[in-house]
Amino acid sequence: MIKWMTKLFSSTQKEENADYMKKYLIVGLGNIGAEYVNTRHNIGFKVLDFLAKKEGLSFETVKLGALAEYKFKGRTFFLLKPNTYMNLSGKAVKHWMDKENIPLENILVITDDLNLSFGTIRIKPKGSDGGHNGLKNINLVLNTQQYTRFRFGISDQFKKGQQVDYVLGDWDEEEKAKLPERLEVASEIIKSFGTAGLENTMTTFNGK
Repeated sequence: MIKWMTKLFSSTQKEENADYMKKYLIVGLGNIGAEYVNTRHNIGFKVLDFLAKKEGLSFETVKLGALAEYKFKGRTFFLLKPNTYMNLSGKAVKHWMDKENIPLENILVITDDLNLSFGTIRIKPKGSDGGHNGLKNINLVLNTQQYTRFRFGISDQFKKGQQVDYVLGDWDEEEKAKLPERLEVASEIIKSFGTAGLENTMTTFNGK
């Protein structure tokens, strides 16, 4: 009887652990408000919007953000667009990470990067904030830099003193023409992260 109970408990625990590892929190960083929708700084939102539209998903207004649930190959992806504004993104990440019991290694944060040419992709398992206020706040709230970030290059084609206007400015016509293909790749990265794993995803997509 004791052996049977021990086996049952062990089996249940393994199932719970398996479910725990199949949940992913995909965070797209951006600012809420119509004036920010098509800005470079909102590429995180744009990537999640693209995937949601492609898969017929709807975002629901929830605590600290907008959330869509995407099921793919036995995994559950929680697509989160924080509504806290960029500088307080960590609060939303921590809330949904805790609420859905998602391990740190299953978090992917999508952000813009001035140091990469337009559309260039860089996926890293950890790292500094690189001067990005969204990442800076997430690092602070989570008290770690050990989470995966997906950096989307927006280039640095601005004159001295015009960085804010550039980052919060709209894409130019050439960038707009190239965005759909880049967003398609970005959506594949999200799926790969959950199904193929981080190492394989970095090997396949970094620099693409």
